[in-house]
Amino acid sequence: MNKIFVWYHRVVVFLLLTRVSLTSPLPHTDNGQVDSNAARNLNQEQGDHQIHCSRERSRIAWKIIQEYLTPFVEKEKYNISRKCRLHPDNDIYRDQEQHKSHIDINEWKCGYCKKTFYEEKNLDQHFDNRHSNLLNLNESKCLADICGALHCDHEINSGSKKSKCNPAAAARNKHLCETLADSCFPVSHGPAASRLHEFFLHQFCNAHSCTGSKPFSRGRRKKTNVFYIVASIFLVTLLLLYYLYIYLYQRGLKRETQMLKRISQAGRKKKPS
Repeated sequence: MNKIFVWYHRVVVFLLLTRVSLTSPLPHTDNGQVDSNAARNLNQEQGDHQIHCSRERSRIAWKIIQEYLTPFVEKEKYNISRKCRLHPDNDIYRDQEQHKSHIDINEWKCGYCKKTFYEEKNLDQHFDNRHSNLLNLNESKCLADICGALHCDHEINSGSKKSKCNPAAAARNKHLCETLADSCFPVSHGPAASRLHEFFLHQFCNAHSCTGSKPFSRGRRKKTNVFYIVASIFLVTLLLLYYLYIYLYQRGLKRETQMLKRISQAGRKKKPS
C-alpha cells in the first residue's frame, strides 16, 4: 500500500511540473503570433548567447562587396537603400568589425575594451563572449545568408580544384542574386540604378550556371602595390643622394681650384721684379 501511495505521489508531482512548463507564457506579437525576435532575446537572457550566423562567411561576403561592387557604386555616385541586403547597416557584425585594430602581425586590439590578442580568431571569440550584447539583433541581418549569391565559396577556394557543379544549387543562387539586383538597384530609380542593375547581373548573377563562366567578370577594386610604392621611394631617394653627391663634388673641385689660383697669385707677388 505504501508503494502505491509513493508512486501516486510521484505521478501527481510530475503532472504539476509538466503543467507549469507548458503554461509558461511565450512572447507574442500584437496579432497573436509568437515573436521570434523576442523569443531569441529570451533564450539569450536564459544563457544561450550563440548567434547562428557565420562570422567568417559574413566577413568574406563583406570583402567581396567592397572589392567587386562598392567601387562601381561609388563611381556612379549611387546611394544604396537601407532596405538592400548589401547595405552596411544590414551586417550584424559590422560594428564589431569596425572595432578591430590590426596593430602588428601577431597583435589584434579590441576597440571596445582595448584588450589585445595574438590572432583574429581569438578576438572574434572575445567579441562573442564579452560584447555580444552590442549586436543589433533586431534590425541587422546575417550577411552570410547571401554568400551563395556573392560566390563566397569561389573566393574561399580560389586556389583549389573546382568542385562539381550542382544545377539546383546554381539555380537557387541565381534567383537570390537576381532578387538582390532588383531590390538594391531598381531599374525604375534612374539611369545610374539601371546601369548598376545590369552590372550586378554580369558581375555576380550570370556566373550561377554550370557552363563554366566565372564570376567577377567586370573586375575589382584596384589594389595599391605596396612594393611598387616602396621601390619608387627608394629609387627617388637614391637619385637625390646621387645628385647631391655630384653637386658637393663639383663644389669641392671649384673651391680647390680657386684656392690653388690664390696660392699661385700670392707666390707670384712675392718674387722680386
